[in-house]
Amino acid sequence: MSQTAAAPAKVNPNAPTAEKVLAVEHYTDRLFRFRLTRPQSFRFRSGEFIMIGLPKEDGKPLLRAYSIASPSWDEELEFYSIKVPDGPLTSRLQKIQVGDEVLLGKKPVGTLVLDALKPGKRLYLFSTGTGFAPFASVLRDPETYEKFDEIIATHTCRDVAELTYSKELVGSLKDDPLIGEMVGNKVKYFASTTREESPAMGRITNLIETGDLFEHLGINPLNPETDRVMICGSNEMIKDTKELCEKAGLEEGSNAKPADFVIEKAFAG
Repeated sequence: MSQTAAAPAKVNPNAPTAEKVLAVEHYTDRLFRFRLTRPQSFRFRSGEFIMIGLPKEDGKPLLRAYSIASPSWDEELEFYSIKVPDGPLTSRLQKIQVGDEVLLGKKPVGTLVLDALKPGKRLYLFSTGTGFAPFASVLRDPETYEKFDEIIATHTCRDVAELTYSKELVGSLKDDPLIGEMVGNKVKYFASTTREESPAMGRITNLIETGDLFEHLGINPLNPETDRVMICGSNEMIKDTKELCEKAGLEEGSNAKPADFVIEKAFAG
């Protein structure tokens, strides 16, 4: 009696891949960044996000949406993360070390991409906390400098130490072998804190509303004729900044219909 061969186990084409941790850097007891290997077939647009995570004890993956902080041309993948003591994922993710494995999803998506904006002269990147991550990607993409004459990168955190990642990244742009010459004097960086004393204090929404931001930078307030905006931060910050953009006459865009400003809907719900 012949035996029937067992059918091969089905491989889920959408299953996450296990990627090696290449670097980990802790900035504060709340913030860290890490770099992973990048699968050869993995493609994304600068500013998009992907599901990443770790396997749970029951074998199922525990995944969360993370903006990719590295640009689309980078051979590695970088992520910038908060540490939540009781967070199902970040309480474990913050302990990763070089050589460990992190699960990486297959399908990057997102709205914080240049394709979702109409052409303009000046690009504003408004961020709070780890909301700077997608802009770390956009700021290192050559297309950003081909499309805009000036880029204003803002980052607001509670304490000065929490601004380290963005400050170091913007400071390194001119030395970047790929985009250094394109950057020139195009990037203006504005950082503010809401708790610890620093040269600029206040929430970014207040600084836009009062005009202090534009006065500090020596430029005119938001103008739909010339300005384009990307927004990423807490739900409240996204909502309030979106309202200020609309008040200034800017229209919200999407991948399907590019316009004047975009928010990341995945993190705004």
